[in-house]
Amino acid sequence: MEIRIPELNQILIAGRLTRDPELRFTQKGQGVCTFSLAANRRYKDPATGEWKDDTTFVSVAVWGPAAERCKEKLKKGSPVMVEGRLASSEYTDKTGQKR
Repeated sequence: MEIRIPELNQILIAGRLTRDPELRFTQKGQGVCTFSLAANRRYKDPATGEWKDDTTFVSVAVWGPAAERCKEKLKKGSPVMVEGRLASSEYTDKTGQKR
């Protein structure tokens, strides 16, 4: 019997912008807005009983007409909810290291 698992790449993250969004355009004129989002998770440390925060930083890219709206409406500290898909990327920095 073969078990079939559906493939799904969908995320929903809520948090606040860590910096003002940056808008740029591709050579074909399509807008892309980039910003970083901080999503906090509050939990109680079982060993000490004190409350702690765990923050995850997520880079976000918004394309097309929505990119221009993001630049107009958002700024550092703005609360946002992002729905999209998760993608990883890598690049080579100036020293030749892959990141």
